[in-house]
Amino acid sequence: MSNDFTVVWNNCLQYLRSQLTEQDFKTWFDPIRAVKLDANVLTLNVPNKFFCEWLEDNFVKVLRTAITKELGEHARLEYQYKIENHFEVKKNNFPKPDKHAIPGGFAADTIKNPFVIPGIKRVKIDPQLKNTYNFDSFIEGDCNRLARSAGIAIANNPGNTGFNPFVVFGDVGLGKTHLAQAIGNEVIQKFPSKSVLYVSSEKFTNQIIEAIKNNAVNDFVNFYQLVDVLIVDDIQFLANRTKTQEIFFHIFNQLHQDGKQIILTSDCAPKDLNGMEERLISRFKWGLSADIQAPDLETRIAIAESKMDTKGIDIPNNVIEFICYNIKHNIRELEGVMISLIAHSSLNQQDIDISLAREVIQSFISNINKEITIEYIMKLVADYYDIPVDMLEKQSRKRQFVIARQLSMYLAKKLTNETLKTIGDKFGGRDHSTVLYSCTQVQNMMDTDDFFKDSVVELEKRLEMSMSA
Repeated sequence: MSNDFTVVWNNCLQYLRSQLTEQDFKTWFDPIRAVKLDANVLTLNVPNKFFCEWLEDNFVKVLRTAITKELGEHARLEYQYKIENHFEVKKNNFPKPDKHAIPGGFAADTIKNPFVIPGIKRVKIDPQLKNTYNFDSFIEGDCNRLARSAGIAIANNPGNTGFNPFVVFGDVGLGKTHLAQAIGNEVIQKFPSKSVLYVSSEKFTNQIIEAIKNNAVNDFVNFYQLVDVLIVDDIQFLANRTKTQEIFFHIFNQLHQDGKQIILTSDCAPKDLNGMEERLISRFKWGLSADIQAPDLETRIAIAESKMDTKGIDIPNNVIEFICYNIKHNIRELEGVMISLIAHSSLNQQDIDISLAREVIQSFISNINKEITIEYIMKLVADYYDIPVDMLEKQSRKRQFVIARQLSMYLAKKLTNETLKTIGDKFGGRDHSTVLYSCTQVQNMMDTDDFFKDSVVELEKRLEMSMSA
């Protein structure tokens, strides 16, 4: 065992490189420098607190293996990062897992009897929850208000509300897992004696396969019936798995009969689950099904700001708005952009600005370089006023349509290089004098109506953000 911290860390890096993708290694380990070795404690200098937390959340197992190979089983890491004019140090003692805990339903020290320890009525269960998934970090908006409110009610009285089972459904990356685990974490805080277990449908299926191989299906069912709050993620992946559905049906029935809480997530509503037994679908409808939809721009901004505040990272407001304007449908993708942005900034010693954000986003989406066209302006204005876009071309004299049409012409003249004739043609064949009149009217309204002026500024901002991409 070497006493030279550079040798120790270089050896660790060789192992890490062999275990990770080149992108992960370059992004997360190239910027790290070893600075001290004191007995079995290796101190690493990392760019910031976020970097440190990301390492611990995502690479702790491979780091533990690497450092143990070099310094023995009592090895420890310390992370050092600079805050203002002084260094903060965070310790990582690599705590060993409790051998008596049962992560995800498996006992750690036996395969033959993996679910129940003989002679013990209640088994200590590892809930398999992420502590960062809580209600405080789950930003509420119109897109998820019902689901979040129901989740809080369940956490305050698990198994005793009308929301049992509770089915949360929606597209990928919108926060279904976050909400489901937030309920579990809140139950543990409020009711320490209750056992909570989160399991993905994939792990659940693999456990059943192992139980069948080891002739331990009864033990499997008995174990799951010990749980007070069962959370099964991505229930749609049980489709067409007849034996798995049969076993889950019996577990579901017993838990529900005993007043235990069942929480399920899915990519679609129960009625739309294909390949699922009708008796299961019927039971999924017993409680509450709540959908989570894609968040609007304001909610996306609030989510992004919350995540960065939690990590102690300061990103300029215009950069956050730019990212949220372009990443519209997937919170997981939004978080991925933010993380990549921070990593690029740390790795390249580059300020976080619109230019860097544009570079990062281009690796996530392909249509960011959007040309501002008259058609695009018309669609944006029509969406803003919640009217059909074809009404901007018609002769209607309703005030709502007239204002939207005039504002569209004003923005088209200001933000495109099209001629007045071309702009008029796009709006139902109007002549150039109509376009000029519309622009004058918009300017007059901006001078006398602050609310209208704010609307114009907001629309211009959205369009300019598109152009800067």
